Amino acid sequence: MSETNHNRPQQLEAHLQFLCLPFMLEHHENLARQAATEHWTHLHYLDCLAQGEVSARHDRAIRRRIRLARFPVLKTIDQFQWSWPKKINQVSVQNLFRLKFIEDKANVIFLGGVGLGKTHLAISLGIKAAQARKRVLFFTAEQLTAQLAAADVSGRLTTLLDQLGRAELLIVDELGYLSLTKQTAKLFFQLVSKRYEKGSIIITSNKPFEQWGEIFADDVVAAAILDRLLHHSYPFLINGKSFRMKNIAKPN
Repeated sequence: MSETNHNRPQQLEAHLQFLCLPFMLEHHENLARQAATEHWTHLHYLDCLAQGEVSARHDRAIRRRIRLARFPVLKTIDQFQWSWPKKINQVSVQNLFRLKFIEDKANVIFLGGVGLGKTHLAISLGIKAAQARKRVLFFTAEQLTAQLAAADVSGRLTTLLDQLGRAELLIVDELGYLSLTKQTAKLFFQLVSKRYEKGSIIITSNKPFEQWGEIFADDVVAAAILDRLLHHSYPFLINGKSFRMKNIAKPN
């Protein structure tokens, strides 16, 4: 074998590495052997390499979107136990996974007590959206309002609102577990107004709508927030006992 032919595989691998084509770099030799055994055409061999690279890049993009969303845990709808809540509209919830609500810039609100799967459903929808290559962000209400307050003090509020506004789906978990100050309530209102009819929000809360004035320490601000959230929305009420408490023995 000539020196030129001997160096050719190394040159090919160097080119593939330079072009950032990791699937082709890893699999071109095995696919070449398969192509020779099965008498593939050059075009079929190239097509298989290209398809593999596209699929690998697609998978990396999904993993990146899921990582950037910052979910606290990963949950899927297949893991949800529909038999536990006493009341949940299973058909309507499952219909959300078509993600049309994101196309419509509509909101989803899960209301119910602790341990009923509200966060599970919100995360599952977020992961489904990330798999559909949507930009998703996940926050607890405490995390989100703390970031809004810090940005307001540092003069970065407009920048943060713009960043949050670019997400196609914003998930706000555990709204109502801690009451907000009047100032953070106003900042939350600015966020909701920024996203109104421009991007979807999923909210989970343990408080019914009539108690949201307590959450925001202001009935007027709460009414304004609800007005915008509910205009295009899918509200769901989930009733039952906490799933996490089901195996705890009752006291004698």
